[in-house]
Amino acid sequence: MERVLMKGNEIIGEAAIRSGCRLFFGYPITPSTEVIEYLSAKFPDVGGTIVQAEDEIGAINMCYGAACTGNRVMTASSSPGVSLKQEGLSYSAAAELPMVVVNVNRCGPGLGGLGPAQSDYFQATKGGGHGDYRLIVLAPSKAQELYDYTMMAFDLAEKYRNPVMILSDGFLGQTMEPVILKEKPASEEYDRSWIVNGAKGREKRIIASYSLTNEIGEENNLRWEAKYKAIEEQEQQWEEFQTDDAEYLLVSYGTTGRICKSTVIEARKKGIKLGLIRPITLWPFPKKAFAPFMDKVKGIVTVELNTGQMIEDVELAVRCKPETHLFRRQGGMLPTEFEILEFVESKFNLNSDKEV
Repeated sequence: MERVLMKGNEIIGEAAIRSGCRLFFGYPITPSTEVIEYLSAKFPDVGGTIVQAEDEIGAINMCYGAACTGNRVMTASSSPGVSLKQEGLSYSAAAELPMVVVNVNRCGPGLGGLGPAQSDYFQATKGGGHGDYRLIVLAPSKAQELYDYTMMAFDLAEKYRNPVMILSDGFLGQTMEPVILKEKPASEEYDRSWIVNGAKGREKRIIASYSLTNEIGEENNLRWEAKYKAIEEQEQQWEEFQTDDAEYLLVSYGTTGRICKSTVIEARKKGIKLGLIRPITLWPFPKKAFAPFMDKVKGIVTVELNTGQMIEDVELAVRCKPETHLFRRQGGMLPTEFEILEFVESKFNLNSDKEV
């Protein structure tokens, strides 16, 4: 295993190559552009194909076509570009096509700015396109997770025949950190009887997202619903930090999740029993993580880079039992661990002067 210093976006590209991805379709947009730049340099050495499409709409539809052949395919963009991909994502989910979509989230709405944000949470987890569909959404918080979760994303996409989104942000994508370039473990063999790769010697196969009758439409939607329920049951993932004796909880993901670890450490120095739940899967949201704490903790604070989106899922998970508050920064701004701690202390009337 090799340990190297790399930029976050480049780490995603390297992990895709080592996961067996040889097809990438995208369009440059800051702060995700290094993904396509890195693959443009590296793909020729491994026999890969990269196409800079005319726009993000073209790129996601190229992914649709490539995924039909059973090959591993990826696209990457940032918030306004991902908005343009929404129709294609809805089509891909309905056609049950495995692919990996990277969103290096920047602040919005509209054109917004180039700083890090988490304002695409609703779009990613609730389905930004039309119809009842879901994306599996993974939220890395550091360089190694960008690498590991990219590998995980390709496996999950094939396991469930479903698009998987890696929800990064402008901070993670642009930050250089050490990463261990682990070789990919052997993947489970998944059903490939659906792929369209030439019908010589067999009956032709059709991949489509439309339903010719209402009866077929309902049958399809019930099948997708059953798949999503299975994903919800089997794939919830999260990390806990200092939760064993926690009286108060922070809930945060991605970049703010790593900042919150420092907040917990500072709180413990003051005798405040603070813990952290960091969702790894944003969908399925890790509701199971909260069950042990519903009658145990006195309060919860979600820390987000938006006006308050994940807090809705937290409140649903805990059934509004513990008092839940939102700490937020917006517009590309990042909080410090001390700002978060001050907020916790003020909301729950904690003694901030106590040292241990």
